[in-house]
Amino acid sequence: MHPELLVRKRIWLMTLVLAGLFLLVIGRIATLTILDAEALTQRGIRQWTKEGVITARRGTILDRNGSTLVLSATSYIVTADPRLVEDEELFLTAIAPVLSLERETALARLSDKTKGSVILKRQVPRETVDALRQLKAGAPEAYGLSALAFDEDSRRYYPYGTLLSQVLGLTTVDSDGQSGLESRYEAVLAGLEGSYLRQVDARNRTLADSEGWYIPSRQGSTLRLTCDATIQEIAEKAMRECIEVNSAESVLCIVSDVRTGGILAMTMYPTYDPNDPPRDDVTALTEMMRITAISDVYEPGSTFKILTAAAALDSGVTSPSDSFYCSARTTVDGDTIRCWGAAHGAETMADGLKNSCNPVFVELALRMGADTFYRYLTSFGLGKKTGVDLPGESAGIMISSRYVKNVDLARIGFGQSIAVTPLQLMMACNAAVNGGKLMKPYVVSEILTASGDVLQRFNPTVVATPVRADTSETLRGLLENVVENGGGKNAYIEGYRIGGKTGTAQVYKEGRIVSDVHIGSFYGFAPADDPLISVLVVVNEAHVPVDYGGTTAAPFARQILQEALGYLGVSPENGENSEEVTVPSIKGLTISDARRTLAEAGLEMLDDGAATVVLDQLPPEGAKLVRGGHVMAYTAPSDALTPEELVCVPELTGLSDVDCARLLRQRGLIISMAGSGVCQRQSPAAGEYVQPGSCVHVTLSGYDQQAGVE
Repeated sequence: MHPELLVRKRIWLMTLVLAGLFLLVIGRIATLTILDAEALTQRGIRQWTKEGVITARRGTILDRNGSTLVLSATSYIVTADPRLVEDEELFLTAIAPVLSLERETALARLSDKTKGSVILKRQVPRETVDALRQLKAGAPEAYGLSALAFDEDSRRYYPYGTLLSQVLGLTTVDSDGQSGLESRYEAVLAGLEGSYLRQVDARNRTLADSEGWYIPSRQGSTLRLTCDATIQEIAEKAMRECIEVNSAESVLCIVSDVRTGGILAMTMYPTYDPNDPPRDDVTALTEMMRITAISDVYEPGSTFKILTAAAALDSGVTSPSDSFYCSARTTVDGDTIRCWGAAHGAETMADGLKNSCNPVFVELALRMGADTFYRYLTSFGLGKKTGVDLPGESAGIMISSRYVKNVDLARIGFGQSIAVTPLQLMMACNAAVNGGKLMKPYVVSEILTASGDVLQRFNPTVVATPVRADTSETLRGLLENVVENGGGKNAYIEGYRIGGKTGTAQVYKEGRIVSDVHIGSFYGFAPADDPLISVLVVVNEAHVPVDYGGTTAAPFARQILQEALGYLGVSPENGENSEEVTVPSIKGLTISDARRTLAEAGLEMLDDGAATVVLDQLPPEGAKLVRGGHVMAYTAPSDALTPEELVCVPELTGLSDVDCARLLRQRGLIISMAGSGVCQRQSPAAGEYVQPGSCVHVTLSGYDQQAGVE
């Protein structure tokens, strides 16, 4: 080929190649500047800037006197720039003595070099961060600790530990409300997050005189509660003793302002410390966080008789002097309903309340009829939520009035065939004694700004007026008589007028009544003539020989009332009708000597029938009880009186079939029963010693208790 043509071809070829390369460059430039412009810009911004969130300090929670129950303490978020960490293992090994981490998770985060910052740990205390800063300043460059950075964070701190824990609630590690007030008032407490952006160099150091922004966070609002930390401490101390002494599955207590519906204290055991919750056991934590006082329902038993009595008096179907007769049983629609004990015989309505006589309240419910009785129950707030400002409330269970039968109505009269939450029962009973006003319960009294200005105030709210004021006044007198002369004696306080009612309710498991355990309770209020506070104590499945509410719950309600009234400045009066006596020691005495010692002091004794020597007692020596109060004696066989291989037959006379069977089973003995009702005769006799597994023959008559329910 001619040399000139060859040169031309080469020129054209080079021109085409250069043109192609030029087009490729133009295309690449177009791609970078047009198609990928936004992504590249954001990537560049991430490389030379650092942005973050400024966590808002969560609002404080105060008790009604201004004591801090919950606050947000300063903590830190520890982060790292993966691009500055060359050896992840060496990096983690260097900080391990100061900061504990989940190593595998941290390695995975540090291995992602596409990110400029990853979180290693949140809610790290200041001391740890200070130690990390010192380590970072003195460590060799090879460790890569220059990648560490620290952002301010906050964590919740509960100065009183377990105090009011379920009500106050819990937050997640991200400071989001998880339960209780923390969850219910999340929008109020959370505040508003802030943010920042600053320009940095390759080593994540802020550039001098660079541009950026800083938007501060806004602290959450403050909650002031109706709860009183001192009264809460009084209640929690009593409940700690209650659950231990009674070996109970659980206990709870509510203290309220009778006039306003404000909750002064609410405690549930078992409990937990929100400063160190068991987050690794979700099931256990979920159970502990539940506010069982508003979420769990139960058959209230005899405490419900307060409401039946109020409705019956207000509707005019009875009066305190109205006459009744208790034969220990009554029949309704072919079903036999029994009293909780032996026949009471002739009695007035006032006596029926004092004696907690089931047949009297069956008759009162039937006299009112379904329409009237249900109208009162609805006015008392039963069958619907109280509206308390806490999450997880239940409405209770009440048979529809369209389907209720006479036998159902009869059982509702004395607290069966109806289920309530403890808070429902307390508010209804408060309405019965405070002049007839059903109050809406509430826990938060005010919402304040961080500087203390009031944003919102919650005032007492009257929901309904179920009974007249004169009915309420009459009922207060009747309930004061119950404490002075009836089953509530263990709640009497010298110098104070106390009203109240005990209750012993059935326990259901898997749809069946469990006959050997109960729910003991006591509702009390003071002063009886002009109620200021009320207390409800509920003891669930006490594992003691006598588990009635007058024994398991009333003494602790008394303890709370006595200390709370003194704290509130209610001075005692001179008692005229009852005398307070000191409980003597009966430990080491035989049953007969112990009974005699207590009788000389003006007290009565209950015993477990296990043996003849008293090993322990409740209340303890030195405690104060009203004259005529009950002392529980706990016994066990004495080696000095009987060989170890023999069993002492307990005293069964006067006990129900259920109690007879329970006491004999506890001794390892077999029961043979003839008839129904209470024990009239037994063989072998009480105090005799027999071989384990021996049969005790019991003859019953007088009444046929269904489940030992008061």
